[in-house]
Amino acid sequence: MLILGCGSIGCAVARRLVARGAAVTGVARGPARLAAIAASGAQPLGLDLLSDPLEPLICADQALFHFAPPPPEGERDELTARVVAHFARRGHPRRIVYISTTGVYGDCAGAWVDETWPTHPRAARSLRRLDAEQRLQDWAATSGGELVILRVAGIYGPDRLPLERIRAGQPTIVPEQAPWSNRIHADDLVEICLAALDRAPAGAIYNVSDGHPSTMTDYFDRISEAAGLPLPPRIPLTDATTQLSPAMLSYVQESRRLSNRKLLDELGIELRYPTLAAGLAAWRATLGTARE
Repeated sequence: MLILGCGSIGCAVARRLVARGAAVTGVARGPARLAAIAASGAQPLGLDLLSDPLEPLICADQALFHFAPPPPEGERDELTARVVAHFARRGHPRRIVYISTTGVYGDCAGAWVDETWPTHPRAARSLRRLDAEQRLQDWAATSGGELVILRVAGIYGPDRLPLERIRAGQPTIVPEQAPWSNRIHADDLVEICLAALDRAPAGAIYNVSDGHPSTMTDYFDRISEAAGLPLPPRIPLTDATTQLSPAMLSYVQESRRLSNRKLLDELGIELRYPTLAAGLAAWRATLGTARE
């Protein structure tokens, strides 16, 4: 079993698979990542999927998690293109679970969005993800391999909170103009990845979110309150282009509310953290335990 781009989510998935008795190889770059993979019980494989020769990557008849992000520039995912070409040369995996982004829907003006909503990405990062989806769908159609696509909302968790941004006093949009945003707790994402491997129908696409969207400003406010930090300053949306980073600007220019009904019904998922409040309460409880 292979995990490409084996970061924190990949290592958590690896730990669960190893506990089942599976032989898992985690692919990543850098000594810290490789050490974390080894600590999870998986076999680390140091490989730059965008530039290194891919011969060490043995994929034939394997289950494969593709968590590797696209390159940081352009509108195509050349990393996924290289990996798919490698399959053709050295053997195809039997099933791929791919983490994509809900950004492939683009701006939906706050509408509720399910998996039938047309894709219309605006941001280059989302165009790259849609390119990867399409390359993998083409691979599945021609090879007979199984593909499951997870369109994942913003991931949060104990080590994935924007605390430094809040401490730095970076602004958020005034509440009445703030776009809708969606999220999923990292622990729930791990469970969903395993469920997608085990029982998702081939070809399935799922929105991965907790199903309780809020505005982006509300998200930052709730984290500030949970951490005992001052609320971020407010700015009108018209000032966003000059006061927000390009990455944050791309997020506030899109608004959508994600339906996760298909995920819950088809995979039988019961979220551990069905709301942001539940996720932040659990985080606060760990902080209290750490202080004792």
